[in-house]
Amino acid sequence: MKIGLIGLGKMGLQITTRLLNDGHEVVVMDLAAAAVESAVAQGATAAATREDLVKQLEGSETPVVWLMIPSGFVEAEIEAWSRLLPAGSIIVDGGNSDFRQTLKRAAAVQTSGLELVDVGTSGGILGIKDGFSMMVGGSDAAVATVTPVLVSLAQIDGWAHFGPTGTGHYIKMIHNGIEYAAMEAYAEGYRLLKDGSAKDIDLARVAEVWQHGSIIASGLNGLVAEVLSANPDLTGVSGYVAENGEAGWTLEAAATEGIAMPALQVAVDVRAASQEGTVNFGTKLLAALRNAFGGHPVNK
Repeated sequence: MKIGLIGLGKMGLQITTRLLNDGHEVVVMDLAAAAVESAVAQGATAAATREDLVKQLEGSETPVVWLMIPSGFVEAEIEAWSRLLPAGSIIVDGGNSDFRQTLKRAAAVQTSGLELVDVGTSGGILGIKDGFSMMVGGSDAAVATVTPVLVSLAQIDGWAHFGPTGTGHYIKMIHNGIEYAAMEAYAEGYRLLKDGSAKDIDLARVAEVWQHGSIIASGLNGLVAEVLSANPDLTGVSGYVAENGEAGWTLEAAATEGIAMPALQVAVDVRAASQEGTVNFGTKLLAALRNAFGGHPVNK
């Protein structure tokens, strides 16, 4: 199918690549000329303006515009597309948006005769190879329309429609909260192995052994093995760990429901402390892991 894709960052360009490789037509827009050129070189078509992109989608039974942009820009972008797209079109928000804002935006776009589908997208920069995990919210009809795209992007059995608009981002928010807490647990354990009383332990080898038959084997621990094999002492990593907001949203949602999430709270507190200068091998490992799966910088 033909789809417009806005945002060719770390994941947006990879999503474009997977769609093109699976035979879809993709019209792209991004402020970075180099990213647009890269997409065009792979077979995408560039749009100079929003109006140009809408024109290029003419003839589609249901025009679809997929946003893969930072959460702070989503509001304005949805408002702009709502003024341009014809009634019946679908806007997909595939980024990490606050589900509470997604609910408000869904109601707003409906007044323009459009639908909003939210897709919580997990897989980071690694999704290009094996596919993404995708948590979808939206009406049955809208999700059915974008299903060919979801099938192309996700791993086998790696996506599902969970409910109305907002549900996808709600599930992805909690996914990221679990991710924060799990990363913190690994970071604490490997820090104790590094700085504890038993000396000269090959941490990369520990991670590799744990990946074969251990109860704590995981994608994250597999990345630990890769990171520590390449850089055992995490040389050049400051230990500053950024926090993008999703964990805070999860804690707010949990508080609203009266549900305690102490592990996540500790993980958030550790990241906040690292930003004030409290760094150690554990926070260095957190930063290195964020770089490995998300392409985030290892230093501030």
